[in-house]
Amino acid sequence: MEYRLSLPVDDEKILKIKAGDIIYLNGKVATLRDEGHKRAIEGREQPINFSEVAIYHCGPIVKKEGNEWRIIAAGPTTSMRMEMFEYDFIKKFNTKIIIGKGGMGKKTAEACKKFKALYAAFTGGAAVLAAKLLHLKDVFWLDLGMPEALWLFEAEQFGPLVVTIDAHGNNLTEDIKNLAERKAKEKGLV
Repeated sequence: MEYRLSLPVDDEKILKIKAGDIIYLNGKVATLRDEGHKRAIEGREQPINFSEVAIYHCGPIVKKEGNEWRIIAAGPTTSMRMEMFEYDFIKKFNTKIIIGKGGMGKKTAEACKKFKALYAAFTGGAAVLAAKLLHLKDVFWLDLGMPEALWLFEAEQFGPLVVTIDAHGNNLTEDIKNLAERKAKEKGLV
């Protein structure tokens, strides 16, 4: 199935979406990487309401032109680095959609199931496409450095995003990994 969602998204819509479905987002998307997750969870200032945005694992490339920032590229970063933070982040902020690449693990799948959230993957290597679909609104926490700062975007049909963890705890990335391991064993490759 394919869904076009406007943020924030309620539990009823989240529960309809299954692993393997495609979503497109409209609304606020905020970037967070390792340091941003850590700062948010530690309870420092919260410049935005994390329950109303999608969180995008991304360190965009931006250029300052006069007083304005211009987004050049906004490809996803490897999400597994945030696995140690994501359960606590989803629990604390009730964030409904996390976006990145490479999938996430069991703790994030547990959080998605318990708190009704999704993890979706954006295609790696499509950073320029992402930049065209995200309109820069603001930036916070620049003291963390450009890639780790919290960049706030307004998304317009941001996608396609493949849901790899749904609110029922299904984890497409783990399923594919397990299938590949089983096939490799059957063929005597491991």
